[in-house]
Amino acid sequence: MKFLIKSATIVDPNSSFNGQVKDILIDKGQIVQIDSEIEAKGAELYDATGQFVSPGWMDMHANFGDPGLETKEDINSGCAAAAAGGFTAVAVMPNTNPPLHSKSEIEYLKNRAKGQAVDVFPIGSLSVKREGVDIAELYDMTQSGAVAFSDGNKPVQNAGLMMRSLQYALAFNGLVISYAEDASIAEKAKVNEGVTSTYLGMKGIPNMAEELMVARDIFLAEYTGGKIHFTTVSTAGSVELIRAARKKGLQVTADVAAHHLLLDDSVLMGFDSNYKVKPPLRSQHDIKALKAGLKEGVIDAVVSQHTPHEIEFKDQEFETSAFGISSLETTYAVFNMACEKVLALEEMVDALAISPREILNLEIPVVDLNKKANITIFDPDHKWTLASENIRSKSKNTPFIGKELKGKAFAIFNNGQLKIN
Repeated sequence: MKFLIKSATIVDPNSSFNGQVKDILIDKGQIVQIDSEIEAKGAELYDATGQFVSPGWMDMHANFGDPGLETKEDINSGCAAAAAGGFTAVAVMPNTNPPLHSKSEIEYLKNRAKGQAVDVFPIGSLSVKREGVDIAELYDMTQSGAVAFSDGNKPVQNAGLMMRSLQYALAFNGLVISYAEDASIAEKAKVNEGVTSTYLGMKGIPNMAEELMVARDIFLAEYTGGKIHFTTVSTAGSVELIRAARKKGLQVTADVAAHHLLLDDSVLMGFDSNYKVKPPLRSQHDIKALKAGLKEGVIDAVVSQHTPHEIEFKDQEFETSAFGISSLETTYAVFNMACEKVLALEEMVDALAISPREILNLEIPVVDLNKKANITIFDPDHKWTLASENIRSKSKNTPFIGKELKGKAFAIFNNGQLKIN
């Protein structure tokens, strides 16, 4: 099957056609021609006039429910949500039941995801059952397709386990992902510690709970020589610590969730549980530092932190409701609205498509001749409103329903499949 994309502006720093308005002809999943005016009889036509084409985006922090929690999100619904958000690839956290803690679960997930337009890459559990006690089968999981290792939304409290994991992963160039939180400081608090928590009369999670763990894991990475990636960093102090580590030449990378770039903790005044996330929404001071970190390259990637929940987990008192936003479909718009005056379009594409794959040591798609067609078609200026009935995810725990958003992915092409939103 042939596909012809007409009049698209190519945004890809690795492409010889970067910045040019071109037609793109795809045949059998390969880009076979890029030119100003292409005629291709029998080709399926997509008119991309006024739209942009970039390498397919990759989300390196999403939560699906398969295996065991499919009522939250299964592979089909998760991939549909990812495609609707403009992603051609997702790396899924091991927050499942059972966790992705051995080669059996990794192989199961890889097999379940075959044939999708969205590539699914499992992140293996760092510890057995994500209990933070014994190191899981890291090498075996790598052989089966795991791209990194993390205990997901369970921070590793045991410094010895983290140190030994970093040392062990060195043997096969494995990547350890740290969700940084000192649980003894965060305790059972639900919101950021600050003016808003005081006003609401709620115990807050101080920035220090994250920063202590970032500092610890940087020390461990320096000691072991291992690679560590910090996911969903949320504080100014964390940015500063990572900046200093990178200046020292350590193998440290980081990502930030899109909602942490747009929303501060003042939105919690209405006790809307759809804004309840972890790390919690922070202050405007932190948001400014996160944006500066992205601009400088201290923070490499932007992620969705897609965390779908059934309605009964969110439709309850704020204090007892679950953490997380169902966010794959709104990540680009939220990121675009937060950073459109901070980052150039190429820098946004880098954070969405290129850096995540560099961190995970995956092949980076290029919009160029004789390359596999793995692309996202989008418009940063398109305004739209998220409607509940249009959400592809099984879960609708998002604060953006009914809100006007700016920036939308209109289609993806990957694995020989065109998915139009």
